[in-house]
Formats: sequence, C-alpha cells, structure tokens
Amino acid sequence: MAKAAIDKLTADMAHELRSDGVAVVSLYPGLVRTEAVMDAAAGGWLDISNSESPEFLGHVIAALCRDHMLMERSGKVSLAAQLALECGIQDVDGSATPPAYD
Repeated sequence: MAKAAIDKLTADMAHELRSDGVAVVSLYPGLVRTEAVMDAAAGGWLDISNSESPEFLGHVIAALCRDHMLMERSGKVSLAAQLALECGIQDVDGSATPPAYD
C-alpha cells in the first residue's frame, strides 16, 4: 500500500510540476547491502548475489539527473537496476545488477 501511495504521489506531483520544469520519479532500489543485510547474509539465510552497494543508487540518481529524457520519465516508476542498464551504470565493484521484478 505504501508503494502504491508513493507512486500515486509521484504521478500527481509530476503532473502538477511539469509546467515548472520539475521532474518527479519514483525510484525503486533493489536489495541494498546495508550493515543489517550483510549481517543477515553472514547468518546464511539471505542471498545477496543480486544486491547493490549503497553507492549504487547514488550513481543511478546522478545519471538520472544528467538524462536528457528526464522529463519523459517524470511521473513514472523506475527500477534502479533497469535505469543502470539503460545508462551504462555499474556498481562500485564493476558488477551490473540485473533488475529483479516483483
């Protein structure tokens, strides 16, 4: 329900702010290798093979800000990993995280 609310807010804000040249994107990260996630993985019950570093999302956001098609993305939901593929962004270790779809 929370994701749906954020996505609706994204669409509404994008519509309201388009005339001011403001883009609004709902960006979904994948599994991020935070300290808690790494502790869970060390316990052996969490697979982090398709995970992202905390810096990865920042690289994706920076690329999104430079994207000449940003206004066309406004009001939409984007997976960080899918945008990374489109923009040629790799994680800090050089890996490319394939998008995981819900």
